[in-house]
Amino acid sequence: MPIRLYNTMGRRTEEFVPIVPGQVGLYTCGPTVYDYAHIGNLRTYIFEDVLKRVLLHNGYKVRHVMNITDVGHLTGDGDEGQDKLEKKSRETGRSAWDIAAFYTEAFFKDYDSLNIIRPDVICPATRHIGDMIGLIRRLEKGGHTYIAGGNVYFSIDTFPDYGKLANLNLESLQSGARIDIDSNKRNPKDFVLWFTNSKFGNQEMMWDSPWGRGYPGWHIECSAMSMKYLGEQFDIHCGGIDAIPVHHTNEIAQSEAATGKQPWVRYWLHGEFLLSGKGSKMSKSSGEFLTLPLLQSKGYDSLDWRYFCLGAHYRSQLQFSYQALDSARAARKSLCDRLTALTALNDGQVPLKAQRGENRWLDDFDADTASDLNMPKAMADLWGLLKDETLTPAQKLSGVLYMDEVLGLKLEGAMKTPQAEQIPQEVADLLQQRAEAKKNRDWAAADSVRARIEALGYIVKDTPQGPKLEKKV
Repeated sequence: MPIRLYNTMGRRTEEFVPIVPGQVGLYTCGPTVYDYAHIGNLRTYIFEDVLKRVLLHNGYKVRHVMNITDVGHLTGDGDEGQDKLEKKSRETGRSAWDIAAFYTEAFFKDYDSLNIIRPDVICPATRHIGDMIGLIRRLEKGGHTYIAGGNVYFSIDTFPDYGKLANLNLESLQSGARIDIDSNKRNPKDFVLWFTNSKFGNQEMMWDSPWGRGYPGWHIECSAMSMKYLGEQFDIHCGGIDAIPVHHTNEIAQSEAATGKQPWVRYWLHGEFLLSGKGSKMSKSSGEFLTLPLLQSKGYDSLDWRYFCLGAHYRSQLQFSYQALDSARAARKSLCDRLTALTALNDGQVPLKAQRGENRWLDDFDADTASDLNMPKAMADLWGLLKDETLTPAQKLSGVLYMDEVLGLKLEGAMKTPQAEQIPQEVADLLQQRAEAKKNRDWAAADSVRARIEALGYIVKDTPQGPKLEKKV
């Protein structure tokens, strides 16, 4: 099935056509490991996981690369502020290396807990300094750099297409920019490729380079590592929308300037913000710093958060509140209870996953997920499948397994719980008879069958998700 994706480059939805048929090169911006990931960060990784699952579900082979920023990211995206890890090191008295290792481990604990498929390649910046130096030397050879104040800068004036992702107006950048704190820059939008004259003195993380001992700028990391593992042109690059105006804009400039190849990336996908209870973007500095372990300490399961995020389109802002999260938790519990009951009606057996096209709900699900990852509609397809009284328990369960390849909610686990005991065949047959009576609007017959079921020791409860069967205590 053709997949259509909204490409930030051009601001339009396009049919996805990979460079190599059947194969996808996917790069996603990873965490800066100086603190825990907040749940807004994790929303972006869930969206990227859904993208990857949709590609896999549709038969593509995906090579997924993600960086770990363990050096070089300052507190301001435009080469301003302090290095985030060095700042944390001074605050805590721990080494920057220890901080990076600790928060990398914490990040992947969250990542796994959310049932996000790990990347094929995970590349910490500190292990790829040589690749960054090599890329900077290519830019230097091409006349795209200059040295000022001991630092190596990329000159955006040497790249006429600068700002095309963010729709920036080059003519207004120089005159309209505020005064930058870095007076070494010829153009305020120029950016550092290599720091050799840090205003903080000797950094803990430093390496030798042709320009002196120092450390890389943030933007050069992703270009060097993505091209190392995916080639000089690849299919998809993802991140949050906050990366568009600076980080991804600078990545494109330095990558295309170095290689002379355009486009460097064919499809750019960006996830929208999670808004805090105060209506502002959730961030580590906003005072609304909510983490997955905090939600877990309040009794929520990690998959409650995943379910919550699936309820909104990745390009729509999502408002967080505990009330909304409670609703997501209740809906996921109802879903799992329903699957447990269906398994019981299926003699306690978990069927094989459905095949593409077995029923209309699977067709709708595939169409909706392939339409720019429309997960709200896909979730509606899931519930439509479960409420469809023309389908047997086995057909519903196999369809859920099919859909869960993309949803990633570990729904097979709900089918294997101890509560999914075998329901007597007589009770299962009666439940099917009641469903037929209700479909025909024969309410008297439906009530009569309900009474017969209760006489056999089972209670039928009608829920918005369909009938639920419980054994009398």
